[in-house]
Amino acid sequence: MREEAIGDELRKAEISISTAESCTGGLISHRITNVPGSSDYYKGSVIAYANEVKEKVLRVSKQILEEKGAVSAECATAMANGVRTLLCSDIGIATTGIAGPTGGTPDKPVGLVYIALATKGYVYYEKNIFCEDREGNKREAADAALEMLWKYITQRARSSER
Repeated sequence: MREEAIGDELRKAEISISTAESCTGGLISHRITNVPGSSDYYKGSVIAYANEVKEKVLRVSKQILEEKGAVSAECATAMANGVRTLLCSDIGIATTGIAGPTGGTPDKPVGLVYIALATKGYVYYEKNIFCEDREGNKREAADAALEMLWKYITQRARSSER
């Protein structure tokens, strides 16, 4: 199970994480907290489904929400930084997208999900388009977010060994 391996690496490195989830609705948090002892490294989550929560709690700027939209790389990175700052964690992970089956447009289709990871000096995001039903899109997005976290912490561990 990837979540256990992630937990082991975070615990060894003494790194904390938090999540800001929109389209995944807490699924990433659920999977992380299924691991016994996850309180050693997991600070918490904000499920920011509404734009007002993104803006007021996570400090996503009104300008980003109006000009780029809630489903955008800019929003995802702002959410990741916002939750990291809010919950005083080393890493923030965020998801925002359109799980479906409705809500898609030609520019932003159902299954479009942005996932971002932020640390104090680093921000990375990925754009994904999943082709599942609602539950499948949420599952795929959570898998992709955990994979992004895994890659980051294992690359970080390898670079610190040098």
